[in-house]
Amino acid sequence: MITAVDTNVIVALWSRDSTTNTNAQGALENASSNGRLIIPAAVFAELLACPDRDQVFLEKFCRDTGITVDWEITREIWIAAGHAFQTYATRRKAQRSGGPRRILADFLIGAYAVKKADQLLTLDEGIYRAAFPTLRVESF
Repeated sequence: MITAVDTNVIVALWSRDSTTNTNAQGALENASSNGRLIIPAAVFAELLACPDRDQVFLEKFCRDTGITVDWEITREIWIAAGHAFQTYATRRKAQRSGGPRRILADFLIGAYAVKKADQLLTLDEGIYRAAFPTLRVESF
């Protein structure tokens, strides 16, 4: 089984809150015991924005944890992400939602998981379930 990992799971792993990082570690270990862990390039790029993290740290982290970074985002993934983002934007406008806005990277991560993984491990299960109803979403 291939599990795509969302940015927020790794950020939770690095959290100073022991409950949060323990839960993230358990979820990642569970997913890893069932197969491979992968992140799309978009997740790697988002992780570079984390304080006290740089490319050297991230590459070592991925090697040490066995997380594969997939640098290839296909045309099919970009199109699926664009369609999902369009649907989200239309729904948000119609609902005049005051909730947090999503960015294209969220939909790129979801489309990537649909096309290249068996499931997505995330803390944002609601947005992914709504945007990608066929995607198996795991959370903790």
